[in-house]
Amino acid sequence: MTSDVTSVVQGVNRLELFALEQFPMVEPGDDLAGLIAESLQQCGETLRHNDVVVLAQKIVSKSENRYVMLAEVTPGERAIELAKVVNKDPRFVELVLRESSDVVRQFKDVLIVRHRHGYVYANAGIDQSNIDTDEGRERVLLLPEDSDASAARLRAALKKRFGVELAVIINDSAGRPWRMGVTGIAIGASGIQALVSHIGDPDLFGKALQITEIAAADEIAAAASYVMGQADEGRPVVVVRGARYRPSDTGTQALIRPREKDLFR
Repeated sequence: MTSDVTSVVQGVNRLELFALEQFPMVEPGDDLAGLIAESLQQCGETLRHNDVVVLAQKIVSKSENRYVMLAEVTPGERAIELAKVVNKDPRFVELVLRESSDVVRQFKDVLIVRHRHGYVYANAGIDQSNIDTDEGRERVLLLPEDSDASAARLRAALKKRFGVELAVIINDSAGRPWRMGVTGIAIGASGIQALVSHIGDPDLFGKALQITEIAAADEIAAAASYVMGQADEGRPVVVVRGARYRPSDTGTQALIRPREKDLFR
């Protein structure tokens, strides 16, 4: 454990990332660990000690059958009124409200909420892209019920299959205050300390750092997201090799900014 902590402080000077090409389309009930093992074999690769396996949220949600048919959703009064403001399907807005604890911002074409797990998201992370659907039978995909638990289950399955210590991150795309565009963030993690504090550590001139905390899981998630792509690339699993991280089973909750410290609302 000591060597892991030291290496985090020293940082990383080389990192390797590779996507599992031609990863199959994921269906409800699919064994993600098995699919990853098959794809690794096709690539002539295996998992090594301290690798980080990053998965797109979408394939985790698909495997857990987090689909909802819009035809089966009855919007309430609040969803109907809010849908007029944001110019969205009232049934879709109803699902967003069900998945949320608070509406943060709303205006035309934009609905930003605080997900019930704490992260602030457009549309509560509910997705309609890259989802096979029939006309008149539209369906959407919710986030995993508990992304940290999903990451933990997958990590246990991969450890058993490959016999190595590793970490698993589930990433998704999200916008950020004051910045345009989306980037990858970690919404689920297992085996890695998501937030690393350097408060009290010396800087280059020996002065103690006062507020520096590193969103380690988010940084890895963003790097993997860049390799995955955001459109039709079909690369939902990326292996990150050479990352120096602190092992932890605490998940991603440390990354959630407390409401009393949220300066953007």
